[in-house]
Amino acid sequence: MPEFTAKDVQALRQSTGAGMMDAKKALTENGGDAEAATKWLREKGLAKAGAREDRDNSQGTVAVSHVGNVAAIAELKCETDFVAKSDQFSSLVTEIATLVAAEGEGAEAQKAHAIDDMKVLLKENIELGRVVRIEAADGNVVDTYLHRQDGRGVLGVVVELAGGSAELAHEIAVHIAFTKPGYLTRDEVPEAEVAAEREVLEGITRAEGKPEAAIEKIVEGRLTGWFKDRALLEQQYVKDDKQTITQLLGSASVVRFALVAIGA
Repeated sequence: MPEFTAKDVQALRQSTGAGMMDAKKALTENGGDAEAATKWLREKGLAKAGAREDRDNSQGTVAVSHVGNVAAIAELKCETDFVAKSDQFSSLVTEIATLVAAEGEGAEAQKAHAIDDMKVLLKENIELGRVVRIEAADGNVVDTYLHRQDGRGVLGVVVELAGGSAELAHEIAVHIAFTKPGYLTRDEVPEAEVAAEREVLEGITRAEGKPEAAIEKIVEGRLTGWFKDRALLEQQYVKDDKQTITQLLGSASVVRFALVAIGA
C-alpha cells in the first residue's frame, strides 16, 4: 500500500514547484511525510543550486521603500531578464526593501530562506545584491526614485537633504539616476584616480602640440570636465543645463545619496 496518494503528490508539487517525479520520490524517500519531503526537496535543490553559483547573474530587479524619514533600496540578482521580470521575483525584492526600511540594516537576513527556495524553484543563480538604508536626521528629508525598464526596477536612488523639501530631494534623485555620479564632491574622488587622469590628460594635451606654458591650464580645464562626470555638485542639472546642481539646491544641501543599479 502506498503511504501517500496522487493528491499528496499534487499538493507537494504546488507548494514546492517540484516536478511530478521529484515530488513522488520525495514522498517515497520520506514515508509520505509532506514536511520531511519538502525539506528533502529543498536540500536536494540547494545542492544543485550550489553548482550554479559561478554562473553570471548580472540581471535582476531593484526595489525601493520609503516610509517617513527612512528609505531603503534592495537588489536581487539573477541570470535572465525573464526571471527578473517575474511577479514572484519582483515581489520578493520588494518585500526585502520594505523589511529593511522598517526594521533596519541586517533585516534582509530574514529572507535568506526565501531566496534559497527561489533558487531551487527557478533554477538560476539568484542572490541578494546591494542593500542600502538611509534614515534622515531630525529636520532633514529623504526621497527616492526608481527607474523602471520592461516592467521591473533597474535602478534605485535615495537622497537625504538638509534644509530642503521632499520635492527637491526627488528631483535630485531623478538627476542622479540619469548621470550616475560616484561622489558628492570632487574632494571625495580618490587622489590616485585624479593623479592617473591628470597624467593621461597631460599626455593627450602634449600630443596635440599645445604650448608647454599652456599645458597646465588646459589640463586643469579638462580635469574639471572629468570631475563633472563623477561629482554630483559640479554637474549641470539634466532638466536645465543652465544651472548646476549646487545652484538648484540653493540654501539646501545634499547630506548623502545612494545609487543601486542592476549590472553595476
